[in-house]
Parts: sequence; C-alpha cells; structure tokens
Amino acid sequence: MDTGLLIALLNPTIALALGAAFLVLWFHQRHRPYLAVLATSYCLSAPGFLFQYFTLPVGMVLTKLVSNICFTAAGCCLSSAIVARYGRRVPYVGIALTTGGGLAAFSWFMFVQPDLTWRILSMNFGFGALSLLVAAELRTVRGNGPTEKILFVLSLLSGLNFVVRTLIVVIVHGPFPSYDGFYGSSYWTTALLSHALLSLLIALSLFSAAALDVLKALKAETYTDPLSGLLNRRGFEERAALLLDQCAKAKFPVAMVLADLDHFKALNDQHGHAVGDRVIADFAAKLSFATGTRGAAGRIGGEEFAVLLPLCDLASARLFAEAIRSLYSSGGVASLPRGVRVTASFGVAARTGDEGLAPLMRRADDALYKAKKNGRDSVRLSYERPETVFVPEPASVG
Repeated sequence: MDTGLLIALLNPTIALALGAAFLVLWFHQRHRPYLAVLATSYCLSAPGFLFQYFTLPVGMVLTKLVSNICFTAAGCCLSSAIVARYGRRVPYVGIALTTGGGLAAFSWFMFVQPDLTWRILSMNFGFGALSLLVAAELRTVRGNGPTEKILFVLSLLSGLNFVVRTLIVVIVHGPFPSYDGFYGSSYWTTALLSHALLSLLIALSLFSAAALDVLKALKAETYTDPLSGLLNRRGFEERAALLLDQCAKAKFPVAMVLADLDHFKALNDQHGHAVGDRVIADFAAKLSFATGTRGAAGRIGGEEFAVLLPLCDLASARLFAEAIRSLYSSGGVASLPRGVRVTASFGVAARTGDEGLAPLMRRADDALYKAKKNGRDSVRLSYERPETVFVPEPASVG
C-alpha cells in the first residue's frame, strides 16, 4: 500500500472507530443524547475523507460537494454536542451561518467561478469560525474542571489550525490550480495529520467528560436517598463532617436540626405505603428548599430527617425549625384526604466548641425525643453542653 493511500485511510478509520465508541456509550447512557450526536458526527466525517480520495460514479465535482457536505454536517453535530454537553444553549444560528457560509462559498468557487485555492480557504475559514464559536461558548465553563479547560483550548487550537495553518501553507506552497498532485501536497498532508491529532484529543476529552458523568451519577446514587432526593445517612454524615470541619476552622457557629414525622406508621397503615412515600417526598422538598445550598439536609431513617445549618446559632436554628413545622402542619399534602394533617417534631442543638458530629446529633436527638414525648408537633432545644473529659496532670516525683 502506498503512503498516500495509507494517509488517506487514516482519518476515516479513526473517525469510524470513535463513532462506534461513542455509539456504544450512548447505548448504555440513553439519557445523554449528546453521545449519539457525537457518534453521528464522527461517522459522517469518515465518508467525507473517503470521498476526498475516491471518486463516486457521479463525477469528481459532485463527489467533492458530497464530501464537503459530510464534513459540514459532521462539524455541526460535533459543535452542538460539545455545547449541549455543558448545558449551554446551542447557538444554532451561529452554527448555520459559519458552516452554511463556508459551504455556500465553496459551491460558488466550484460551480460559478472555479478556483481550488478559494474552495480550500472557504471551507477552512468556515470550520475555523465554527471552532472559535465553540470556544466562545466554552469560555464561561472552562473553570469548572480540567476537561472543560482542555476542550476550550482544543477548540481554540482547532480554529487556529483551520485558519492560520491553511493561510501559511497556501501562501508558501500555493496557489493550487488543480487537483493534480494536490493529495501529495504539504497542505493535504498537514490537514490530514492535524485533523487526526485534534480529533483524537477532542474525543479523549469527551470520553473523559462522559466517564466523569458516570462517576458523578454513581456517587449521587451512593449518597442520595432515591425517595426524598436528599442525602442518605452516609451522604449526610460525610457532608456534615466536612461542614463542621470548615466551620471549626473559620470559627463559625453551626446548629443541628433533627425532624421526625408524627404518627407516620399509623399513616402508612391507614392510607398505604404509596401515600406515605408521597408524604416523605413532600416533607423532603420543603426541607430542601428551606435549607438551600449552604447547609446539608438528609433522610437518615424511615421518617427521620437531619439538617446541618452553618452560620446558625441556637436561636436561628429554632426559627428555622419553627418555620418548617408551621408551614408543614398548616398545609395539606396533595395525596391525603382533605382534613388529614401531617405534623412533625423537631429537636435542635447548637455546636459548642469543636464538638463532633456524633455528640451534636445525640443532643439534637434528645431534644427531639422530648418534643415527641410532650405532645409532638413542636420544637425542643438542647441546652446541654457536651461533656469534657478531665485528664489529671501527672504527679511530680521527688
């Protein structure tokens, strides 16, 4: 096999392999449609490269047009998938203008005023503008993590590759009057090799992003209670321990609120577990909304919930608990018959010194027990201070 043919088959092979890999990822993650769009993009670029080297029965002119249509569609899919992956609004108008303008200019210099050099410049400038458009969209998210930063840099490099490299090669080795010797030229060789390198780097970055998505989802499943959407006990304890450590270093106050739904077993027995599940979800939603992102809220038992509130003393935490209690007891739950009320009891404790999570939760639980014992639908506070261990000094000898 000659070197020219080997180089010509390099990009289609890479593109098909990457397309197949993204397709497999999409089959296992159907809730991430951008993976299917990425697979489509790489699969479309494969015939684009093949039709640059091999001519269809329709003739060379139409074959080149088909090839560049494949490249254009692939570029549109790739750019929209990258932008969609990061939750940005896909700039369809910008994508259409850059790629459509490049393809229109290519068609003009193919059919109206034939000029190979200007066809090369038209398509490369269009793809360069598309790459810079993607870089502009990623600019706002480039600080979110390493993959975002890498993709931002690669988008910039891709734009420079399409524009600067093309201009330099055309100025130094051009213009190109015809396709005679074109596929052995420095332009074509550098185009194929740079595209192969950038395609691999972009694909590896996107694979890394997809892997991080999977890890994030697995972590969420591990630390999140599926019914309430709050942290489970393990997730709450880890998050609370981290917040306690941060508050201790900054010398910020912090308080713990424990809540328990009143007569929940009787509610389940009378109305069924499906209704009980909706009651838990409803209470969790109110608790999560009130907590916000600053604190940590978790479901630590069947109908028991915990909230850690940084920057809150005992009085502030009491107001928080009273607000939740009154809001919940005064409003009905959609899944319950009219007139049926669900209430909750609360225990509140404020951290003293460098008190750990376990003793803080124990004091809040003691306060919650008093609230349950004294009629429920109430808030009780813990005024107890954690016990300090007295360590006597060793007696001097002599």
